[in-house]
Amino acid sequence: MKNALVLLSVFTLFASCNKRTSLSGADSSGNKTSESLSCMAKAERQGFIKTSEHGKLLLYGGNSKTERDFDISGWLLKPCQLKYGLGRESFDALIHPEFITVREAGEFFPDRERFLVATSPTEVKAYSISLLTRHEVVNDVINGRPIMAAYCVLADLGAIYSREYCEKIFTFGLSGYTYSDPQVWGGTDAFVLWDRETESLWWPLIDKAVSGDMQEVALEKYSGIWFETTLDVIKKKYPEALVLKPGQSLNPPTSWRRYRRPCK
Repeated sequence: MKNALVLLSVFTLFASCNKRTSLSGADSSGNKTSESLSCMAKAERQGFIKTSEHGKLLLYGGNSKTERDFDISGWLLKPCQLKYGLGRESFDALIHPEFITVREAGEFFPDRERFLVATSPTEVKAYSISLLTRHEVVNDVINGRPIMAAYCVLADLGAIYSREYCEKIFTFGLSGYTYSDPQVWGGTDAFVLWDRETESLWWPLIDKAVSGDMQEVALEKYSGIWFETTLDVIKKKYPEALVLKPGQSLNPPTSWRRYRRPCK
């Protein structure tokens, strides 16, 4: 991760063909290319996508009633470059995380344990990389500001993000999919996130939402100071830090608040 764990800038993602094409495979006039149609057919065979009776393009979201399919009509990605399709809640993305003291953390973690740390004028919070590997996303608040700690074990990349967009607070989790594009981070495979409030999909490697009402909205890094370090350093420099408690799990809510076009 090093300092390169900062998920850098938004990339310009266009495939090179005779006509300029977007990630979704439509040309500049909005028509589907033959490559795009082939990509759609592959994703359909995998069971990832289907077209609804109302003409919407749907992405498999899981089997339970709380895991509806995602509406990805007009999205920015190519469905054949998705992997896994495990469904939502396949990882325990925490919503109301609990914390312990640095002293208590020494009972669970070795001094060399890696942590993602967020600081503010009033408090410091530390998220073990080993726990983030399990949860992938921790929805949290620091100094009254909604943030999330996110980590992708496949890319070995993590970051602290804001959860405030269009003057509203969002709750994030794993969609159950990963995505790669040869033009982004050398084809690195990385998790695709979703938010509960609009059910939009977000791909952190390009730092923005790629579907739904939030499509094209930038995924913003936490504006405070955050970095990676070890428990040993935290003990010495931040003895009053709050450390993410091990052994937590998510009981997925059956309902949650919804935002309809929050940015418009």
